[in-house]
Amino acid sequence: MLDFNTHDLSELVGTLIDTALEREAALLPPRAYLGASSLGEDCARRLQFQFFDAPKDIGRHVPGRVLRVFARGHRVEDWMADWLRQAGFDLRTRNERGEQFGFSTAHGRVRGHVDGVIVAGPDTFRYPMLWETKAVGAKTYRELQKKKLAASRPVYATQVALYQAYLGLHEHPALFTAICADDMEIYAERVPFDRGLAQRASDRAVQILRACDAADLLPRISTTPTHQTCRNCPWQDRCWALPS
Repeated sequence: MLDFNTHDLSELVGTLIDTALEREAALLPPRAYLGASSLGEDCARRLQFQFFDAPKDIGRHVPGRVLRVFARGHRVEDWMADWLRQAGFDLRTRNERGEQFGFSTAHGRVRGHVDGVIVAGPDTFRYPMLWETKAVGAKTYRELQKKKLAASRPVYATQVALYQAYLGLHEHPALFTAICADDMEIYAERVPFDRGLAQRASDRAVQILRACDAADLLPRISTTPTHQTCRNCPWQDRCWALPS
């Protein structure tokens, strides 16, 4: 129970909000499928834990502050959609049933939901084209500018390739946009379809699902729990307590 008389007001309000957000997040139903947004991640074993909705290590839940960052990202992405429409792009984010565009394969065990499809607009682009957007920090934004999507953010690039493949939007390059959350600068890149990347990601999904069905643990990404990917994993303790 918080003492309203002794806590700093900013800390108090922030704690109340974060507690409410964490409580709401805990009530969300588990995602019992492999998502296209994660198939480009390094560690296949982590994706197994995610697929099975394995309990996270104690203290490894997503804190309220991070949930607020996620919420900001969703709002910024909505703004970007509105700005593209104002700029003359015919952007569709929902189908005729009001559902988000997406795909489902492997009996629903691999799925993805796209940000949108642009069907018409300025003459400098070719349509229809997939649209994906992210809200990013200044460091990621600079990396995108310097290296472009595939080299700087392979997880995002894999996501785009899978969407282009499964939604039949591979004929024309996708439009990838990113907004720097620090100063609202906009990054935009045409992303041609990478057939090889899409195939490798699809094959990886099959490999992970087969291992899950057989109750086989796939190899860890590293030989030490101090590896950066392991340190940031919500299943680090559980993973390293199991056989390699």
